[in-house]
Amino acid sequence: MGLPLNLAAKIGTHLVKQKIKRNDKFTMIVEIEPLFACNLKCGGCGKIQQPHDVLKKRMPVEQVVAAVEECGAPMVSLAGGEPLMHKDIDKIVEALLRRKKFVVLCTNAVLLPKHLHKFKPNRNFAWMIHLDGLEERHDAAVAKEGVFKEAVAAIKMAKDAGFQVFTNSTFFNTDSPESVREVLDYLNDDLKVDRMQISPGYAYEKAPIQHRFLGVEQTRKMFREAFADGKRKKWRLNHSALFLDFLEGKREFECTPWAIPSYSLLGWQQPCYLMGDGYVQTYKELIETTEWDNFGRGKDPRCDNCMAHCGYEPTAVLATMGSLKESLRAVVSG
Repeated sequence: MGLPLNLAAKIGTHLVKQKIKRNDKFTMIVEIEPLFACNLKCGGCGKIQQPHDVLKKRMPVEQVVAAVEECGAPMVSLAGGEPLMHKDIDKIVEALLRRKKFVVLCTNAVLLPKHLHKFKPNRNFAWMIHLDGLEERHDAAVAKEGVFKEAVAAIKMAKDAGFQVFTNSTFFNTDSPESVREVLDYLNDDLKVDRMQISPGYAYEKAPIQHRFLGVEQTRKMFREAFADGKRKKWRLNHSALFLDFLEGKREFECTPWAIPSYSLLGWQQPCYLMGDGYVQTYKELIETTEWDNFGRGKDPRCDNCMAHCGYEPTAVLATMGSLKESLRAVVSG
């Protein structure tokens, strides 16, 4: 299972346009962080380590729209922090949908029941709810008991209201092939979410807990065993087949961090949202002044254990589009 058909069409059309324009670096998905504040204190995330005055700030609707228009991305991921703590988040979503963008709103879902009435189902909108395991594991990951049950209830409420619901699950070295299978089976078969996104955890520099992140060989072994017996064909995974091959160690790719840039209250983050080497104020500056060739496995030691989807899924998509065989494989599987 790959991307939803309308999203695949948007991205495919976008890629064709970039090829015609002969752009070698362009955005596929832009991640917008309209705030850093959050109602949870997850051990694997360093966003709330920002200074207090920054945590109080909220990005205006017009600024969000301008950033999206500037980079030209067909898909927008609204993240944070917790986006539902932004008083105008519904207006941001509406503004982007009017511009024919595909929007995913990333949330821990604790506040979703309170705000669901502000949103309307749309084929170009999906909730992206974080679930990093079944109850015990997820509550441990977010450092708060009861959040798993709240997220599950929110998923059911959103599905009953007619919304598309995606999930995002990050896996750590405390996970196993069995725990990966358990959560994906539950999301796929019991909750029946529309799409599932997965990624090995990356060691954010500001993350409070640094010892739980996976190395490359650990990642490959875990996903190779989790995907055995044809399991990955059953799950509604929101990934290209080549990215899943990459997670298993069947393919090698170079990172394309420019394809999923991050824009926040601090500006455009260099080189990616996982590594904060600095910020610039325009997308043009990001593309033209970032030393892209300095990043990636074997180039920067911070990249050596990264297999996150934000860096490698775009590479896999480009490889799929550049191969008739892989394009046909994507059509058959998706």
